[in-house]
Formats: sequence, C-alpha cells, structure tokens
Amino acid sequence: MSRESMEYDVVIVGAGPAGLASAIHIKQLAAAAGREISVCILEKGSEVGAHTLSGAVIDPIALNELLPDWAARGAPIDTPVTDDRFLVLGETGATRIPNALLPPLMGNHGNYIVSLSNVCKWLGREAEALGVEIYPGFPAAEVLYTEDGAVRGVATADMGVAKDGAHKPDYQPGMELLAKYTLFAEGCRGSLSQELMQRFDLRAGVDPQKYGIGIKELWQVAPEQHRKGLVVHTQGWPLDANTGGGSFMYHFGDNLVAVGFVVHLNYENPWLSPYDEFQRFKTHPAIRTTFDGGKRLGYGARAINEGGLQSVPALAFAGGALIGCAAGFVNLPRIKGSHNAMKTGMLAAESVVAALGAGRAHDTLADYPARYRASWVHEDLYKVRNVKPGLKWGMWLGSLHGGVHMWLNSVGLGALVPWTLHHGKPDHDSLKPAAQMPKITYPKYDGTLTFDKLSSVFLSNTNHAEDQPVHLELRDPAIPVAVNLAEYAGPEQRYCPAGVYEFVAEGGGERLQINAQNCVHCKTCDIKDPRQNIHWVPPEGGGGPNYVDM
Repeated sequence: MSRESMEYDVVIVGAGPAGLASAIHIKQLAAAAGREISVCILEKGSEVGAHTLSGAVIDPIALNELLPDWAARGAPIDTPVTDDRFLVLGETGATRIPNALLPPLMGNHGNYIVSLSNVCKWLGREAEALGVEIYPGFPAAEVLYTEDGAVRGVATADMGVAKDGAHKPDYQPGMELLAKYTLFAEGCRGSLSQELMQRFDLRAGVDPQKYGIGIKELWQVAPEQHRKGLVVHTQGWPLDANTGGGSFMYHFGDNLVAVGFVVHLNYENPWLSPYDEFQRFKTHPAIRTTFDGGKRLGYGARAINEGGLQSVPALAFAGGALIGCAAGFVNLPRIKGSHNAMKTGMLAAESVVAALGAGRAHDTLADYPARYRASWVHEDLYKVRNVKPGLKWGMWLGSLHGGVHMWLNSVGLGALVPWTLHHGKPDHDSLKPAAQMPKITYPKYDGTLTFDKLSSVFLSNTNHAEDQPVHLELRDPAIPVAVNLAEYAGPEQRYCPAGVYEFVAEGGGERLQINAQNCVHCKTCDIKDPRQNIHWVPPEGGGGPNYVDM
C-alpha cells in the first residue's frame, strides 16, 4: 500500500524543549521577515509532554531569549530556588558541604523548580498559536533520503500491525512528511538520530557518548515536611566509591517533592540494579523523614547524556541537523540540559531560516555548528568538560578534581587547565563478569516508602497495545542466554527500571522474556546491553508512558 505524503519547509522530530523552542523561533524569525515558513512537529507520545521527564531545576536563560514575557504568558514556572543544599551520605549519617565551598557554577540562584512535562505542554500551545502543526501520537520511524543521499524528511510508523506482522483490520500505512530541512530533537539516544550518526559518520573524531539512568518519583508530602524552593543534591550511599551517581530532591508546587536518583551507566557490577539503589536511597535517615505521611503520585525513568563537550557529534548533515539531547548538551555537574537543548534548537532555527531565505534546501547547515561553537552553550560545556572523565578515578578523587576544575573556571582562571580529558570505552563495555563481582542483596519493598517495579510502572500510566510487534528487537536471539545470562547473570533484568526483561524457565533451560508493554522508553537497554544486541525502535503511535506533572 502506497503512503500519502505532506510537504513542509521544516519537519521537527520530537516535541521536547529543543524541538518546541526551534519551531517557535522559526516562526518568530519568519514573522519578523514578513515571510511564511511551514513547520510540523511529530511527537511519539500521546500528547505533548507525555514522554518528557526531568528533575527538573531549569536555568531560564534560553527561555528569557525565546519568550521574554514567559511569566505574563502563563508559563508553569513559579517556584524559584530559595535554598540549595549538597549532602554527602554515609550509610547512617550525612555531611553537608557548605555552599561557600561549592563552585559557583553549581549554584541554583535564579533557577526554577518545574515539571518539565508541563513546561513542554505550555510551549506546545505557544507553538501552535504561531501556526506550528503538532502531531502527537505519530512516531517518526524512518528517515527518508533523496537520490543524492540527503535527508528529505521522515515517515511515521504503520498503524494496526499485529505482533506477527500481519495487518489488522484497522491497518493504516505510515505518512511521509517531506521537508527542505529536518531537525531531529528525539532526546537522549534517539533511534533515528543513532541511524543518522552512523550513516553520516557524525561521531568521527569525538569521544563515545556517556550516559546515566535517571529514575524519578513525584510525591505529595505532609505540609510540615515541605520546604517550597528547597533543592537538595546528594552523593555517596548507597553507591560505592567506584560507582558514579547521586540524587536530587526538589520541593515545589502544592506540597510536591520530585525525588530522583541517577546512576552512571559505566558501572561495572552486573548485579547492580539502579532501580533498587534508588529505593534503598529513600530509606536513609537523612532522606526518609521527608516522605513520612506522604503519598507517591508518579514514577518515570529516562536515560541522560553525560558525555558533555567531548561527546558532541557533528551537528549538521545534508538535509538536517541534530538539536538538543539528540546530540547531547547536558551539563552533568549542574544536572541541567533543558536550557542548552532550547538554545541549540534556536540556533538551528536561525540557520534554517537563513538557508530558506537564500532559496536553499537539502544541503548542510554549516553555519549551525559555527553558531553553537560561538554560543554560551559551548561555553557552558567547556567550563565543566573535565568533570565527567575525572570520575574514572573514583567518586572522591574525581569529585575533588572536578571541583577544582570548576572553581578555576568560575574565577576566570580556566586558562590554568587548558587540557581536555577524554572518556574511555563506551558504557556497554564496562560490565565485568558476574563471577568476578560481589552480589548485592536489596531489602524487600515495604509498599509505603519503597515499591516494586510493576506498581511503579502503573504510576507512569504506561500503555502499549499488546498485539503489535515487539519494539525491543534482538539482533541475535541467542545472545541473551548464551552471553548475557552465562557471563553477566542476565543484567537486563536489573538495569531495566520497568520489569521489561526477565529470564523464565523453559524446557530444562531458560529464555529471555520481553514484557514490552511495561517499557517506559528510558532507552537504558539500548545503551547498556553488553553486546549491543538490543535495538530500541518506536512502538505504535501513542504507546509508552503518559507522565502527569513529571
């Protein structure tokens, strides 16, 4: 069956901060020039914001440039940070590091605690008011190319396909959305972005991307436990000194607390479960009192880019560009990326509008990377470029090194550290055989403060049609048992925060069962599988989590 097509000047894949900011800025620039530029955004979530997950404390620098009157426009941004605390946790105690000792780059003065999902919903309304067409529930599943090999758009996934590949009665072929330029704003580890990096060799000469998994819960706490505007970050327990990560707690809104835990995905012990480390973290004496008498409202998980400056790929290629976390602009020590995502979307918008004004199409937006290198985004990442690679020396020495590095940059002495450290191997190469590593015994869940994975997935409002092809593809079906289970004790059943993977007995042996309906689209399996055997592709439109206030 042939596919219908629609043509636009610009197609954007992903309605996150980068994609929405880019679309808005294109329309702003077009209006200022008295021109009409058609813009379409495809979003795989059931609505804008449904798949958007972050802490989040945002730096408003990009939003101030994009929509300076955002407060008057009703942006859901109303909790300024009033108190900033950093704790180092031991098993039973906590030590607060005085704010005066922390690098100024780490401060949150002038930032806001938000639900990034709600911010994106608001940005989506602002974009539509400017004439941007947004199609939620339609994942971009295929990149389309010209005869010369340039990107000419994308195609959405077919709808109504059964698990065995047969067409169901409601089958509909995907749509082709053709554009003069296509911007990819898929977020961390986007499936089409990965394809483009390989096809156009965008990662040549740069370090491997590094990742973390961020797991988050939203709580409504007792009024006496709430400190609106309080930001708390921790390092240390329950992680050992050789495993990177940390936590956050953000107090905002109506007695709401966003609590989350990040584990760097270069960890070595296959017995480690990031989900269970998070549950255990909440039981610490310095943490658990916040949740006494509270109620858990939401749950989610998402991979995070951590590579920083050294891992940013080439951004532009014939017919399109990578923007936001599709390329990886997260400032890891600040635990912030939305401001950089929005700004890179805006920079790409400026290049697109200039190219369209010159009558160009399907060529390389060479000035977009130049705009990035001259922007405050590049400066933001440059100042912290040696923090993540220094963590290979362990949490304590690595944190001390990173702190000194950031202090020197904060006081204008960055020239004293002109070198750039590099990341080592990719995260999927870091696991050691299970027999060489200590087993980890996690406490049982109490159902009040700590919870099992399936009850957590329920709170994420995750839903997939069961009779559809499994979107977690195995390149070689034999590897999970022959390699992962035999050598690493089946790490996928632990690194997945949603209970998607489990090994079940069958015929005197075991097989990997994939419960794809549980998937919260975090992409951890695509990143951490030791043989890169798991390939994450978009499921049928609208599937996945439906985050509320996350």
